[in-house]
Amino acid sequence: MNRLVYELDAPPPGLVERIQFAVALENLDVEVARWERAGSFAGVRGGSPGTITFTVDNLTLMVNFTSTGARHRIDGWLVPAGEHTVEVRVAEHASSTTKADDGGRFVLSDVPAGTTQIVVHLVNARGERGRTVVTPTIML
Repeated sequence: MNRLVYELDAPPPGLVERIQFAVALENLDVEVARWERAGSFAGVRGGSPGTITFTVDNLTLMVNFTSTGARHRIDGWLVPAGEHTVEVRVAEHASSTTKADDGGRFVLSDVPAGTTQIVVHLVNARGERGRTVVTPTIML
């Protein structure tokens, strides 16, 4: 019976790998941001620029994705602003990390395509590491 179900309604290719990637952060104490839909997400999957806004409690993260051939450029803004550490995780690739400036702006200019999450390691008013926020996965 299981084989018949698998043959008639097999899981999509790469599903197991995407799930493993998404839960790799399970040992961290993270908050998951939610999407704020502000137009079409077509640019995220296609070749044109796309902007997504994520929110959680008192943090807003707006990111713009621009295709640069086989790679992507990510421009982002954090509100409230601060020199927070931003990590971009892409399945089957090394993470890229940068620090937002005091205005909350950050740029990562050479991000590979694939299943992607953005992890923001916030700092508190004393400059100490605070909470960690992660976005849902995005296909770049």
